[in-house]
Amino acid sequence: MDPRGGQNLLMHLAHLDRDGHQAPWGGAPPAFVPDPDPRPLKERGRLGRRSLAYMRTLAPVPPVSPGTGLPSPGRARFRQESFVERDPGIDGRRASREICWRLALVGRAMAELWDRRGLPDVPFLVPLAVDLRPKGAPGPTFGNSLAFHFARFTPAETTDVADLAQALRCQMTDALRDGQIDANAVAMEFLKYRPVSMMLRYLPGASSGAAFSFHCADVMDFPVLESMFGRRVVNAYHAPAVLPRPGIGVFFNRCAARNNLVISWIEGAVSEKEVARIIEVVREGMEWVSIP
Repeated sequence: MDPRGGQNLLMHLAHLDRDGHQAPWGGAPPAFVPDPDPRPLKERGRLGRRSLAYMRTLAPVPPVSPGTGLPSPGRARFRQESFVERDPGIDGRRASREICWRLALVGRAMAELWDRRGLPDVPFLVPLAVDLRPKGAPGPTFGNSLAFHFARFTPAETTDVADLAQALRCQMTDALRDGQIDANAVAMEFLKYRPVSMMLRYLPGASSGAAFSFHCADVMDFPVLESMFGRRVVNAYHAPAVLPRPGIGVFFNRCAARNNLVISWIEGAVSEKEVARIIEVVREGMEWVSIP
């Protein structure tokens, strides 16, 4: 269950608790799992093979991450900060709410980390989840409702966030137009029936476990939920776990007027001081103000 599926489940539970255990949907229940792909098995098999072939070409040089070569990973940690927009009425604010802008900004923070660490100057490879549920609708709660797009850029390209955001946007547009995201979704559907490691073996550098440079996601707005189990909801955010490699991930979401930023990391991969610097770079770039 991905973050949005988790939100759906919380909403259902809250409605059941509030409405005296009566189903909140009145008539027929919603689709808790996605409908099966109606295309013939032969066609889906072709698309799945296309996705796996594509993954072999993602990066000529295997990516590195803060967790690369980490001998003994420590425990999983996370830090959450909430912010408000400094000038919410400024024109152009919409651009900063797109995942491409946020990824470009996180990329700038990571390039700074790479430079301080002396990590190899090889291109970043970052998986981006693409939610397949209907926009504006809860959609299925359980099951794999995601496809993946793989963003690629170099540390040098992060100096101009606006230009990089535009380049990342073009990458995603091309992937949609060429049917690559659809092929990745089909491959993921097949992978529901076998270990995800079967997918990872096709990624560059996956044999060493360093499949990606870092993680980044925006899980969008938390659904309007004023109370849960008799308590008023003041904020809600996700704190996803990350694997020892890449060892760090940066995640966004919003709840009411709060912009939440969560850094998840593995002890030994990065330090608390480095996490604090990433937060500051993102805060400055988003023009956010900390909530006291």
